[in-house]
Amino acid sequence: MDRSEIFSKIDHTLLRQDATWEQIRALCDEAIENGTASVCIPPDYVRQAANYLGGILPVCTVVGFPNGYSTTATKVFETSDAVSNGADEIDTVINIGWVKDRRYEDILAELTAIKRACGGRILKVIIETCLLTEEEKIKMCRIVSESGADFIKTSTGFSTGGATLEDIRLFKANVAPHVRIKAAGGIRTPEEAEAFIEAGASRIGASRIK
Repeated sequence: MDRSEIFSKIDHTLLRQDATWEQIRALCDEAIENGTASVCIPPDYVRQAANYLGGILPVCTVVGFPNGYSTTATKVFETSDAVSNGADEIDTVINIGWVKDRRYEDILAELTAIKRACGGRILKVIIETCLLTEEEKIKMCRIVSESGADFIKTSTGFSTGGATLEDIRLFKANVAPHVRIKAAGGIRTPEEAEAFIEAGASRIGASRIK
């Protein structure tokens, strides 16, 4: 797999709390130069980035990030606001506490509401695999599939661990055919990215690939 094919599957990401517009703009320039799938940036920069990119690349942003415990109404509002500002893709975090409490119907209802607020745009669901048991991961594969979301995603990059090849294989074995897989967290080289793609990921979240 050549570098251009790898880069075409990368959401070029900058979600640090101290990110500045100068850094976001540089990220956009790097994404254009390398032909990435999108830029993934904080919600407060979506409008600026969308205007700057002018439709050259999709703009992705985050909802309920990174902890996932915002109320459903808050996540739905964040999604609608991001879409109105020009976001093309939304990455949202599930409520981990609800997983532990087995509030599966609430999780499904929340994801369904967020997907509706996307207005046909791509929704990726971050389940934060490092905090879940294998049983919980499999359950989330099924709920994400039922919700109508487009992707299941491993990690925020802000918790105790990132993507693993084992989790990608687990996702592939348990999500519905329409659900794609995004690996994120700790992927830093083209060789690592290629290994995740070969395992079943069709998107890679990365702040830098060298």
